[in-house]
Amino acid sequence: MGDALRFRDDQPHEEPAVTLDAFLGQTNATAVRLESDDDARALLSQIGQLALIEIAFPKYRDGRGYSAARILREAGYTGELRAAGDVLVDQIPLMRRCGFDAFAPEAELDRAALERALARYEHVYQKAADGRQPIWAMRHG
Repeated sequence: MGDALRFRDDQPHEEPAVTLDAFLGQTNATAVRLESDDDARALLSQIGQLALIEIAFPKYRDGRGYSAARILREAGYTGELRAAGDVLVDQIPLMRRCGFDAFAPEAELDRAALERALARYEHVYQKAADGRQPIWAMRHG
């Protein structure tokens, strides 16, 4: 697995993530892993107890994890939201907009390419979970 990457100031959560089924069957876990076919809405009643939600990306072209991240952030989840698996450099800026703040890619990332990708666009055009103001809103107040 490649290097973990975090965009958070708090300490990394070290507890292993349990599956969604295991989490729903217990009350003391603080980290859960969602597979691409799991429904993130199953966590909404308990997001306050979670310090880490890891969302699996089995293939880079499987976009269901983007929706799961946005659902969780819009529901008020403030803990670490980690994309794990087949995560590519050019996806990370979009994943950040959906609410991901940590990454555990399978392959090593080119850090220089990542920095360029993150700095590429100064303005955004849509509202998203990251709270950045769209350019049209800046123009029209």
